[in-house]
Amino acid sequence: MDGATAFDLILSGDRTLFAIVRLSLTVTVLATLLAAVVAMPLGAAVALTRFPFRNVVIVVLNGLMGLPPVVVGLMVFLMLSRSGPLGEMGILFTPTAMTIAQAILVAPIIAALTRQLIEDLWTEYRDELTAMEVGPIGRVQTLLWDARFSLVTILLAGFGRAAAEVGTVMIVGGNIDGFTRVMTTTIALETSKGNLPLAIGLGIVLIALILAVNALAWSVREWAERHAG
Repeated sequence: MDGATAFDLILSGDRTLFAIVRLSLTVTVLATLLAAVVAMPLGAAVALTRFPFRNVVIVVLNGLMGLPPVVVGLMVFLMLSRSGPLGEMGILFTPTAMTIAQAILVAPIIAALTRQLIEDLWTEYRDELTAMEVGPIGRVQTLLWDARFSLVTILLAGFGRAAAEVGTVMIVGGNIDGFTRVMTTTIALETSKGNLPLAIGLGIVLIALILAVNALAWSVREWAERHAG
């Protein structure tokens, strides 16, 4: 019965359900793009430069891929709380805070995967780019462009990670009805309240979204391989 009601909510275009979906997508997309702007150049720079303690940086980046979401949420909460250094901004318990927290969570994943991808490409193109006397910035730009299709799959992986996350956004967003409630936090709350139709409906949409993202990533990879061939 609950499952049928959940499908009814989806098929009827329930305003509450789709408002939550829209906010979830907005926060997740913005967080992924914000993380990519910082993390992709960082990962490429680490891949192409040699500096003291480089291996330590690589280990840290790889380790941060498994950073617990609740720890990220706590860190951002402390920074944005009234007593924190950024408390005057007044953005705690807003979608902006949720976007920042998700970006911090996703950035190490994008940076670490980009670093590995660009380092592999550098091994392949090192002699050619060196012979052409391409500078560091040019190398980064050239390799990022050459890896653009693979970078899309990395972005989609980051998006999927952010979309399925609950702990971080619950801590910094407060799960405020009609303002900061996203799919994952609403599923947790409504399940505890016994409102299973909405929870199931959002769960169906979330699973469909994750599957669609993974299908898109696979399609991009397949198209890139055919294009390269």
